[in-house]
Amino acid sequence: MPSPPITELTTRARDIFRLVVDGYLASGQPVGSKTLAGPGGVNLSPASIRSVLHELEMLGLLAAPHTSAGRLPTEQGLRLFVDGMMQVAEPTAEERAAIERQVAQPGPIEAALAATSAVLSDLSACAGVVMVPRLEPRLAQLQLVPLSPDRALAVLVGADGAVENRVVSVPLGLPASALEQASNYITARLAGRTLSEAVALIRTEVASGRSALDAASRDLVERGLAVWSEDATRRPVLIVRGAAHLLDESTLTDLERVRLLLDDLENKQSVADLLDAAREAEATRIFIGSENRLFALSGSSVIASPYRDREGRVVGVVGVIGPTRLNYARVVPMVDFTAQSLGKLIG
Repeated sequence: MPSPPITELTTRARDIFRLVVDGYLASGQPVGSKTLAGPGGVNLSPASIRSVLHELEMLGLLAAPHTSAGRLPTEQGLRLFVDGMMQVAEPTAEERAAIERQVAQPGPIEAALAATSAVLSDLSACAGVVMVPRLEPRLAQLQLVPLSPDRALAVLVGADGAVENRVVSVPLGLPASALEQASNYITARLAGRTLSEAVALIRTEVASGRSALDAASRDLVERGLAVWSEDATRRPVLIVRGAAHLLDESTLTDLERVRLLLDDLENKQSVADLLDAAREAEATRIFIGSENRLFALSGSSVIASPYRDREGRVVGVVGVIGPTRLNYARVVPMVDFTAQSLGKLIG
């Protein structure tokens, strides 16, 4: 049953509904009529409050886990709250600084993404997840160092700071000057280009007779490029940090749900597929409980936001996974800020 528009609820129904949701998100426990009638509650009798609670339950917005217990919001109720009533709280200066420090750290982009996911996990008390952009690496420098008469070490540096070492075979008796010439050519002519761009440039220059390389050095350049980087499809598609945050005191009574959630997190490709659904979103997306099939059984929520390069193209997704009772008003803008910070890094 679709939830009613928030405007169709009476003022007192909205007030009571908000108090129930706020109380549940804060404690994880059902909220009873006595609590609602107490300090900071509504100026109604417990009987009147129970009547409104019953109406909200009939609308599918609240549920009573036990006959005599209080009420808690359903997934449908949480969706109504998130879409129509939630007032977001911007990240604090300290939170923004913590995120920006991790984004700005030097080194391979995967290291910065992992560190950013970890700090987002710590700040939100959820599991932090980030999809690694599938970008073809760009060359910055290559040095070929002789190891033996028939082998050389290729030291490859990417524009993102990544360093890779590969051993390549070389023809016996090849002079050291050929290694130096190949290294200088790649650094001077191919720096800033992707593997496919570099290979295309070499072939064009050779075909047109414009290449200054002799046959031996040209062969070395091709060998060096052949070992450059990992295939994009072999790079990690997803980084997950902070799964231990999902094991708090409130989970001890529902260990089966936590087991299901941790099993889901182990299936990184399925999580990546779920986050892929947020790639085309203009803003942060929120999946509550069974709204996504992957975490339907564990009753978990996902908050995810795409991050873009300087041309505005979506290159990845960052987010958190946690219980449905997480602090949406605080975490949503935090994820959004993280996505914006990663966009500056990628750009």
